[in-house]
Amino acid sequence: MKKLEGTIALVAGATRGAGRGIATMLGEAGATVICTGRSVRGHPATKQRPETIEETAELVTAAGGRGVSIRCDHTLPAEVEALAARVKAEFGGLDVLVNDVWGGDALMEMAIPFWQCDLEKGRLLWERAVYSHVVTSRHLVPLMLGRPRGLIVEVTDGDHFAYRGGLFYDLAKMSVIRLAFTQAWDLRRRPIAAVAVTPGFLRSEEMLELFEVTEANWREGAQKDPNFIASETPAYVGRAIAALAADPQVKEKSGRVYSSWGLAKEYGFTDRDGSQPDWGAHFAKAYGRPYRVADAEAFASWVDGPIERCFPDWPIEG
Repeated sequence: MKKLEGTIALVAGATRGAGRGIATMLGEAGATVICTGRSVRGHPATKQRPETIEETAELVTAAGGRGVSIRCDHTLPAEVEALAARVKAEFGGLDVLVNDVWGGDALMEMAIPFWQCDLEKGRLLWERAVYSHVVTSRHLVPLMLGRPRGLIVEVTDGDHFAYRGGLFYDLAKMSVIRLAFTQAWDLRRRPIAAVAVTPGFLRSEEMLELFEVTEANWREGAQKDPNFIASETPAYVGRAIAALAADPQVKEKSGRVYSSWGLAKEYGFTDRDGSQPDWGAHFAKAYGRPYRVADAEAFASWVDGPIERCFPDWPIEG
């Protein structure tokens, strides 16, 4: 029996990248995975991107689970409420909820000072990358309350306090870490854990195209950016979340942020090629170690000192 057989999971934002990898690896572990997003066959929501939620559902099934695709715009409460009603009617409840909705690629403004940022782009990015998570949890977590145990995952970028290179991007990724903590607090007396999880340098479909490589020859991308040698496939963070979902003691982790590379060491899983990429170690060696969100004592040690202490030595201008 597969470790997640009988588990009902929903991955919000499962069209591509980390969301697709997470959905597929939950399927690899035997789960039924509801794949949601806006891009469906014949009607892609993101220009120049061909991936759809139907394809992700098919990958889930091919991996050994059961994939189900349901179109939903997670920024629209009425659509999410209808999604919740359908999940309750067809599946009876929910065991795992992964909030991975993003939709902010075209809205990111990196390496510019905050006083020059486009406020409308920032508002839309926050709506898509943070508000959508709140809406989704608001309507779907009630389906988890009567289950023996459950897991909510907020997918973020980074487990540290270091600046992420742009005001609204930084706010979005830090906000969902805090959202995991807030949900964990409200659920502290229930058998449901809420955590944030970050991948490392993600070798997504879009990144492979950007580096003009394929998964077969991806290492050649390091000629363009040396950091690419420490990248990982979306399956790596997917296996991290599958491991958390299968852990009967996952409640002990509630309220904190974890990394794909850290969980790989703890649970013993690998990326698709059998390796265990460690973006954290690579980043620390290349740029210096930033303070992790979990390092409360270390954070307190510099909070009254120069602000530069919370920035690693990496090439972000502005």
